[in-house]
Amino acid sequence: MKRKIISINEEKCNGCGLCVNACHEGALQLINGKAKLISESYCDGLGDCLPECPTGAITIEEREAAPYDEEAVKKNMEAREKAMQQTLACGCPGTAARIINRPASSNSCENKSASEKASTPAESQLRQWPCQIKLVPIKAPYFHNANLLVAADCTAYAYANIHNDFMRNKITVIGCPKLDNVSYAEKLGEILKNNEIKSITVLRMEVPCCGGIVNAVTQALLNSGKMIPWQVVTIGTDGSIIES
Repeated sequence: MKRKIISINEEKCNGCGLCVNACHEGALQLINGKAKLISESYCDGLGDCLPECPTGAITIEEREAAPYDEEAVKKNMEAREKAMQQTLACGCPGTAARIINRPASSNSCENKSASEKASTPAESQLRQWPCQIKLVPIKAPYFHNANLLVAADCTAYAYANIHNDFMRNKITVIGCPKLDNVSYAEKLGEILKNNEIKSITVLRMEVPCCGGIVNAVTQALLNSGKMIPWQVVTIGTDGSIIES
């Protein structure tokens, strides 16, 4: 049948992943760093993904295409959720939820002099395991009344003092919206729905593809139906804070 459906210009696509999170039908995935339409029957042709694309790589065209199949979309989304749950329930010790208790002395260094800070070995401020968005259980006990840090992977390498300046007294979850072939919005939305989160800090890099993690948190907040204070901090590729 002839109908409206999206078209993706791969030369313009920068692999930011914003369209993937914006598509509620799961019709798009990042494959080899480019957005791909994985099934014509998953695309309703309404174009929710268009305004999220920063490069104009996505357009709507009218052509012969398989009809939109709402039932197939439902089954696809259920299969994705099931696969995610199976990953978490695989029995691997590395996915078991664990709270990491930090002594009070590691939580503060405000009263130390500059020389004392310089001579004091850096201490981890990670307060739970696992920390990958893909692996954290939705109802992990450490999410209760937590201040949540949602950080792009690269921020830990670009910003030297991430533990003391951002991770301290927060539950940290990390991911890469360009490389991880999952919908963060869906997972984060469930975390927000099922737990009392006090605040959210999003730590992203200045590169365009990192906008995907901001978009995912925005969508997760909408999906959760909750009003939670949140902020975005942008780290430059030189390790500086360029926006907060």
